[in-house]
Amino acid sequence: MLNTVAALAALWALSFSPTGGPVPYETVLAQETAAAEAQAAQIAQLADALDISDEQQQHLEADPDWRASARLYHAGGGGATGNDSLGCRPIPMRTVATDPRVIPRRTRLFIRETVGLELPDGKKHDGYWYASDTGGAIRGAKIDLYTGHGRQSMRPVMPLNMKTLTIVDAGDFDGCPPSWETASN
Repeated sequence: MLNTVAALAALWALSFSPTGGPVPYETVLAQETAAAEAQAAQIAQLADALDISDEQQQHLEADPDWRASARLYHAGGGGATGNDSLGCRPIPMRTVATDPRVIPRRTRLFIRETVGLELPDGKKHDGYWYASDTGGAIRGAKIDLYTGHGRQSMRPVMPLNMKTLTIVDAGDFDGCPPSWETASN
C-alpha cells in the first residue's frame, strides 16, 4: 500500500515542472508506467504472502467498480442492533451497509484493502463482504463495515476508518451473507 502511495506522490510531484511549464508527454507516460508497475509489484507481493485464489487475484487486478469512504459500525453501545435490512443477522467482518442507489443490496463485494487483514481469531480476511444493510447516514459513496460486538471489534479495521476503499463487484448473493464457517469464497 505504501509503495502505491509513494509512487502516486512521486507521479504527482513530477507532473509539475519546477518552472510551472508543460511536462513532456514521455515524462508523464514514464511516471504512469512506474506507478502501474509499483501497483503490480504490490499485488504480486500480497499474492505471495497470502494464499490467494485465482478469483481473488482477478479482483485485485481489476479496475474498481466503486470507490467509497469507509465507516465502521458495531453492535452494542448505540451501534447496530437486531437484523440488517434484508432481515438477516449481521455477520462480523462480512456485512456491509451501503446506499442502495450506489451499491445495490445483495451485491457481493471484494474490498482490496481488507485482503490479508488479521482478524481477532488469527485468520486473514479474504476481502469478501456482503451488501446486506443500509443506514440513514449512508448516503452516496460511503460504506459501513460491520465489525461485530463492542468497540474492541473495530480494532482490526480501524486503520480503514474514513479512508477511501477500492471495491470490485464480485457478483450477487441470495439469502443472507455467509458466516465465516460456511463461506466458500
